[in-house]
Amino acid sequence: MKHAFVFPGQGAQFPGMGKSFYENSSFAKKIFEQANEILGFRISDVMFTGTEEDLKQTKITQPAIFLHSILAYKSIENARPEMVAGHSLGEFSALVANGTLSFENGLHLVSLRAQAMQKACEQNPSTMAAVLGLADEKVEEICRQVQEQTGEIVVPANYNCPGQLVISGSIKGIEVACEQLKAAGAKRALVLPVGGAFHSPLMEPARKELQNAIENTNFHNPSCPVYQNVVAKGVIDKDEIKQNLIDQLTGAVKWTQCVQAMIADGASRFTEAGPGKVLQGLIQKINKEVSVEGVS
Repeated sequence: MKHAFVFPGQGAQFPGMGKSFYENSSFAKKIFEQANEILGFRISDVMFTGTEEDLKQTKITQPAIFLHSILAYKSIENARPEMVAGHSLGEFSALVANGTLSFENGLHLVSLRAQAMQKACEQNPSTMAAVLGLADEKVEEICRQVQEQTGEIVVPANYNCPGQLVISGSIKGIEVACEQLKAAGAKRALVLPVGGAFHSPLMEPARKELQNAIENTNFHNPSCPVYQNVVAKGVIDKDEIKQNLIDQLTGAVKWTQCVQAMIADGASRFTEAGPGKVLQGLIQKINKEVSVEGVS
C-alpha cells in the first residue's frame, strides 16, 4: 500500500508559524533567510510576530504557508512519497516534494501567484461561500441556474469533501446563490471572509500573468505522480503538470476526487505536511478507512 503526502492551501496560516522550526534547526534558519532574500522582505518577521490580520494578506499568506509546508516536509526523516497532492496553493509545495520544482522556483511562482491574485481581487470585487449539507450535483445545478438568471458569475470552486463545497463568484451572484441554496435544503450557505473569487473565471487576469511565469520556469521530471486539482488524477508529464497548474487558478479544486483517485491507486496512508490539520479532517470525511497523520 502506498504512502501519500498532502499539502494545505490558504486558510491554514496562524501567528507564530514556523518560529519553532527557525529556533530548532540551522537548516530552517538558512531556508528562511533565503526566502527573505528571494521575496525582498523579511517574511520570517511577519510569520513569527505578525497578527492574524497581517497574515491574511494573500501576498503574505501564500508564501508563508508554502515555506511552512516545505519545512514541515523536510523535517520528516526519510520521507519517500509515492504520490503527492496539494489543496490549491498546496500544489506548489507538492511539486517541490516530488522534485518537479526547486524550492527557489516554487517560492518565486508562489509569490508571483499571490500578487497576481491580489491584483485580480482588487480589479473585480468578488467573494466565496461555503455550502454545507447539499449534494455536489445540486450545488452545481443551482450555480448554473443563478448564472443564467442573473448573468453574474457563480461556480463551484472547492470540492472539499462530501457535503462541503465552496462556491466562488461576483458578490451579487454569491448572495443570490446562497439564498437559493438555503431554500434547496443546504444546512448552511455562508459567505466567507475572503477578498476575491478564487478558482473562478474572475481570476483570468492572474491566470494570464502566472501562465507567462510558469512557461518560463524550469520543471523537472517528478519522482512520483502529483494528483492535480483540476484533473483529479496522477500526472507525471512535466508539460502536463505546467498546464494543469496554469488552469488551476480559474478551475475548481477537486479535492474530494483527488483523494478518491489516490486511494483507488493504492494510497492507504496520508501525511499532511504544513500548518494546521484541515486536510487530515477532510480526508477522514472522504474515507474513514485510511490512515491519516500530520507534521506541522
